[in-house]
This record gives sequence, structure tokens and C-alpha cells, in this order.
Amino acid sequence: MDIPETNLVITEEQEKCPLYNIGDEFCMSGTALVLPQGKPVCLILVKDITEFLETNSKTTSPKNMICTGCTGKIKLEYQEFIEKNSQTQKNLQELSNIAELLSRFSIFKNLDKDNLTEIISFLKLKKFNDGDIIIKKGDPGKNLYIIASGKVKVLGDEAVNIAYLSTGEVFGEMSLLCGEPVGATIRVVEPSNILFISGKDFRKILNKFPSLQIYFTKLLARRLAKTNIARAEEFSSGMIGKLSEMSPSELFQTLNTNQKTGILMLDLTKGTATVSFRNGQIIRAVYKELHEKDAFFAILQEKDGRFKFSPGLPDQDLKADIMGDFMWLLMEGVRRIDEQV
Repeated sequence: MDIPETNLVITEEQEKCPLYNIGDEFCMSGTALVLPQGKPVCLILVKDITEFLETNSKTTSPKNMICTGCTGKIKLEYQEFIEKNSQTQKNLQELSNIAELLSRFSIFKNLDKDNLTEIISFLKLKKFNDGDIIIKKGDPGKNLYIIASGKVKVLGDEAVNIAYLSTGEVFGEMSLLCGEPVGATIRVVEPSNILFISGKDFRKILNKFPSLQIYFTKLLARRLAKTNIARAEEFSSGMIGKLSEMSPSELFQTLNTNQKTGILMLDLTKGTATVSFRNGQIIRAVYKELHEKDAFFAILQEKDGRFKFSPGLPDQDLKADIMGDFMWLLMEGVRRIDEQV
């Protein structure tokens, strides 16, 4: 059977579907069925769609179908593909152009065309004019932003100019990686095209593509090196502070980036905690009855308390195994916090 190119769009959930959502679109061409990006295959729905198209694809009037259902049940609307064909071709050309553009950016230079195409499916594009505010300091971090063209400036407290960013550079990653509010305001200084990806999708691609993990690890190191020189000097002799001024994620990243060795002691609302570092890597964590990773994830969620870092480790900890990859630990901790919100 060779079915003409058609679309089926989910328009209603009669019972909550465990796999798909309203607005998801299924495209049929010949003998190929293209699923919504990032969604798994439902064999029941594939069978239902095939039988529906065999019966109805030769008619011109739109029709609806309802899947036979498993634990959920959805309603789909049939649309002739020809109505969207010109727009689809335009979109494909735009995607190709974006892929070519992104391949020149340092963030994506180690990804092949197929990987880029997959990442592009998560991206959205928005145009900004001179003077527009893209993100504001203190707001929740929602997206990662990539400058496709144009220029922005980074503003600190009292609108002090910290830096300029231009084509190919990214911003918004710190709040997503740390799970903290946006640390600086971004204002457009010339008409700009900005690509952005949601925090949820950002974590998906970060987990899937190791080259992106390496890129953001290095980016975090460079940015922390620029902004935390004073902190690094304080840590060399020990440091005392409040979590209200420096969050756990920011604290951990500073120790990791500056490759510090010592013990971080925290006086938290639910008790005391300790995290041991060797050359910036975490080798031990204890918080109340929790140990290692469980303790680390629990500490990340704390917002109030005091901390003190003391250089040096006991001899038995100098050769202890690390708890895990630091970036993975941080991202997993942020993911768990997001799930609780």
C-alpha cells in the first residue's frame, strides 16, 4: 500500500494518553509514518492509523479517528498534506539553513549533521530589537539562549555593564545548570535573532551528547574564573559565608572550577553536613542519615544556612574514589529539584 502524504493531529484526549499530547502530529508518506519528535512508538496507534488511512485517504473531506486505546484514548483529525506542503518545504529549507549556521558555532562544532538536525527540532527563533530585555536578573531560569545574529550586553547590579555577547555565543546556561535565578540582565544592543531551547529539552540534549557536556563544563569554568577570582583567593585560606548569598550549587561549582582540596562544612536548617573535595572532585558527602550522592542531592536543595571551607584532607581521603562525574551530579541534582516543583 502506498498512501499519499497526509497528516493526523491529536485534537482531543478522551482519556489521558501515556505517550502523546494534544497537538502532536503524525505524518504519513508512502509506507513511512513519521512520529512526533522525541516520542516513542505506540504499536496500537500505528495499527489504527494504518487502517484509518487505508479506508479514508482517497477522500477529500477531513475526517476524525479515535484510537482503540490502551490506558488512554485520543482523537485525531485527518488533514491533507498538500495544504501544508509549501510551508513544510519552507520550514525544511529554514532548518537546513539553521543547521549550516549552527555548525559554525563552537558549541556545535563537534556534532554531525544528523545530531544537529535533532537538536534543531528543539530550538525556537525569536527576533529582538535594540533595547529589548531578553532575561532579567532574579527571574527564574527557563531557557538556554544562542545568539544566531546580533549583539547583547550583560548587565549586573545597578545596570553596570559586565560584558558583550555576539553571534555564536550563549547565555542563560548558568541558571539552568545551577537551578538558581538568572544572575544577570541581558539587553539587546542591536537587532538580533535569538535561538532558544527550554530547560527541560536542554537537559535532554546535554545528557545525550557528551561534546555538549564538555563545552558547557569549559564555559562554566571560564565564566566562573572571570567572576570568582576574589572568591578563589578567599578559598585558598578558608572561607565562611551564608547560603542566602551563595547557593549550594554555586558553592560547589566554585570549588570544582578552582580544583580545591578540603572539607566544606554546612550548618543547615535540618542539621549539619559535610562535603569533601579533592582537586575539585567530590569524594564524600554526609547530611544527617544520608551519605554520598543522596546527601549531595539533599544539600543542593537547601537555601538557608552557613558554611565554612577548610583546606586539607585526612590521609585516608587523599586517595579515595570520587563520587561521580561532577557535571552529572550537578545536573542530576537540578533535575530532581525540578521534578519536585
